[in-house]
Amino acid sequence: MSPASADDANGYHTLRLERIDRVLKVTIDHPDHDLNAVDASLHADLARLFAALKREDEARAILLTGAGSAFSAGGSFDWFPTLDDLESLEHLRRDAKQMIWDLLDVPLPIVAAINGPAVGLGASLALLCDVVWMAESATIADPHVRVGIVAGDGGVAIWPLAVGPARAKEYLLTGDAVPAVEAERIGLVNHVVPDAELQDSALAFATRLAEGAPLAIQYTKQAINKLVKDAFNVAFDASTALEIVTLQSEDHEEALRAIREKRRPSFRGR
Repeated sequence: MSPASADDANGYHTLRLERIDRVLKVTIDHPDHDLNAVDASLHADLARLFAALKREDEARAILLTGAGSAFSAGGSFDWFPTLDDLESLEHLRRDAKQMIWDLLDVPLPIVAAINGPAVGLGASLALLCDVVWMAESATIADPHVRVGIVAGDGGVAIWPLAVGPARAKEYLLTGDAVPAVEAERIGLVNHVVPDAELQDSALAFATRLAEGAPLAIQYTKQAINKLVKDAFNVAFDASTALEIVTLQSEDHEEALRAIREKRRPSFRGR
């Protein structure tokens, strides 16, 4: 094992990069959040990462995972209140859209290893990888609606592609978490393994891809992702625009108050 280039290794505050033969392992490791919650710092690092991975020419496969007990536990509740004006929200929307499109345009195959809760944007990023491994104890969820906002991180596009509209709506309209075994059963993820085997199993699969014919693998991924991009062309801009509307709603403010006060929210539809 060796670190990625010094520029990369020193340039990220919330990510760790290491090279394992022809696999580039990226670990979400937020020093300020035990559960790797998404705040401005992690959001910016992820945006930079996927843009950089489009130009990666040493590795032949990427492994994306989380440090500690979580893959990424969704948006930081300390960050949400800072997104209180249209200028901030528009910058966030623009950066989020570019992040997702850069992820879809990464030529190398990306294997996700979900080591713990993958929530919100964390869930979307994991599901947009090419093959998804999951630890038995892990869960995956898109609970935007539980804090009074629209699922605008890409969930409205990728969940229906993976499991069909009816199941996607069940989970996106409730925000319920999907346990690993159920996620595999319904086709949301590819493989579930015991927690202790996750990293080795996912790395072995990433290594297998890295040892395959690079152009054939990359071009096949590129062709399949045309279908994914079609779904994002239909749904992403609409969902993020509606998310901005709901981020400014009284219901969202009520949800954040309820979290702080440790009570159930009382939503009023405004």
